[in-house]
Amino acid sequence: MDYRYTAQWIRDKLPGQPEVGIITGTGLGALADILQDRWEMPYKEVPGFAISTAPSHAGKLVWGTAGGKSVLLLNGRFHLYEGYSVEQVVFPVRVMACLGIRILIVTNASGSLSKELKPAQIVLLSDHINFMGVNPLTGANDDTLGERFPSLNNPYAPVLREKFLRLAKNRGIEVGEGVYVGVLGPSLETRAECAMFAGWGADLVGMSTIPEVIVARHTGMDVLGISVVTNYSNLFHDLAHEQQDIRRNAAKAASDLQILLTGLLKEMP
Repeated sequence: MDYRYTAQWIRDKLPGQPEVGIITGTGLGALADILQDRWEMPYKEVPGFAISTAPSHAGKLVWGTAGGKSVLLLNGRFHLYEGYSVEQVVFPVRVMACLGIRILIVTNASGSLSKELKPAQIVLLSDHINFMGVNPLTGANDDTLGERFPSLNNPYAPVLREKFLRLAKNRGIEVGEGVYVGVLGPSLETRAECAMFAGWGADLVGMSTIPEVIVARHTGMDVLGISVVTNYSNLFHDLAHEQQDIRRNAAKAASDLQILLTGLLKEMP
């Protein structure tokens, strides 16, 4: 399926022209509640979209307004561990680019490799390490979307990060910063793997986001990456991770994240 066809198909149905894109991660579907005048469509009805099978990913395309901006939100994403190709995983981001969206906010749930980044804490991504074994830009380049060899220096827009941190400080919300390493999954990481990632300089580990960010930067979008720490990695304990605990910690941070995202949208030009 051609992402341009899908973009036109969506454009013909949307109530307004979207300016900002948001992708919600595990346990963060409530971020859609910041949108007013909502319009929704299940992914299964959108040409070219896969079906989201990950727990707590609603699988809906949502349009609405927040902070005076027109927003297109992906309530749930696609993961490589679901068996989808990297082209399927990033298809919605290319559709967003064809819709004219120039700012993308990606959120995810992650495990902490740093004692300072605690469960239920919001963390801004300052950089990432791609350990997923794939790059979504392999193959023929679409020169109409971006150049063959895009720079990933500062993949997460410094201006957006500064705005977000200032908003958090003004509202008394604790926000950390860190480097995110992306892995394929779906098995969680061993202690030895976590020690290796921490030795590389990673602070967080998760199974998403990086392919979307690479494609967004390829198309020239400004990207803000936000992670919610859902658990400490096994560097700090010997307990098995429970999915209900992961989703519970993500939900704890969701209300603060709603406040910060609404405030950030208001400040965007």
